[in-house]
Amino acid sequence: MSIQLHTAEAPEFPLPFSQALCAGDFVYVSGQVGVDPESRLVVGDTIEEQTVQCLRNIEAILRTAGLTLDHIVKINAFLSRAEDFPGYNRAYEGAMQRPFPARTSIGCSIGSYLVEIDAIAYSPTIRSNQ
Repeated sequence: MSIQLHTAEAPEFPLPFSQALCAGDFVYVSGQVGVDPESRLVVGDTIEEQTVQCLRNIEAILRTAGLTLDHIVKINAFLSRAEDFPGYNRAYEGAMQRPFPARTSIGCSIGSYLVEIDAIAYSPTIRSNQ
């Protein structure tokens, strides 16, 4: 059985998906874009600004399950422009703690957003170098 997670601290869209689902010890967070949850506007014009906002949105959703970014074990990122990968990596490295989650990053068309990020978190433990 899975349990739907929802928070007003992350953007809501009139689309057929849940912000996240908790299934056993895992939380699956749907793709988040760089949108401010209050204004519903895209945050900034740069990949760095939008990446940070995506991760803030993911963090807000994880909080509803009592988790943090440190519980994430897998990230998938979709970038609109291949030339943004270096800026995305800088922003991601600044926002996430080591050891970094496993990650896939893909260049693709995602409309007017520069980046969309989804995540899988594991609730019993946080990432560790050991």
